[in-house]
Amino acid sequence: MVILLVEDDPAQLEPLQAALSQAGHIVDAVEDGETAQWLLSQKDYDLLILDWMLPKVSGVSLCHQYRQSSRTAPVLMLTAKDTTADKVTGLDAGADDYLVKPVDVIELLARVRALGRRSPLWQGDMLSTADLNLHLPRLLLERQQVEVQLSVREFQLMEYLMRHPRQVLSREQIEQALWSWGTEPESNAVTTLVRRLRQRLQAVGAKDWLETVYGMGYRLNAPEHA
Repeated sequence: MVILLVEDDPAQLEPLQAALSQAGHIVDAVEDGETAQWLLSQKDYDLLILDWMLPKVSGVSLCHQYRQSSRTAPVLMLTAKDTTADKVTGLDAGADDYLVKPVDVIELLARVRALGRRSPLWQGDMLSTADLNLHLPRLLLERQQVEVQLSVREFQLMEYLMRHPRQVLSREQIEQALWSWGTEPESNAVTTLVRRLRQRLQAVGAKDWLETVYGMGYRLNAPEHA
């Protein structure tokens, strides 16, 4: 998933970002609410993880503004506030889940998986298009009982394509989704990654599903009767 993580304490932000990235997620990590506001105006996320107490704009305000804009990605609130009244305030602002600090990383990853499964595209720990299945968290592509192990980056591209089936995705959209904010991919990075993923898809007999749409981008186009 593409995740926005907002936490003002670097000592907590860095290990959380590392754990989420190792789990295969693409993470934009920032330390204040104003920067998070700007990112939300520029990019779509699959999940928001917001600390309550943030500089400039609080996590609760961010969550409330996000819901008012009619956007629907799940929101997980992190906070040291642990009273019932605090939890009610966070949930009423639009949060879907609430985790009290200090954060246990294993529990956080489980909460993230649970929130990700709310998408109708997910079935258990698996994302499916026709008879092609992407297994999370094993980073495994499977079709007709043939399995192929993916690298983290290959998995991220496959997940992004499967979340947008039959939709042409430009090179810029893929770069924005797969590379964290502030990082600059090499000019041929997407081309190289698509070539590697096609090799994985070939192993399960689905190489032709990943189309190049000339001058526009790439599209995952599964046969209707596969």
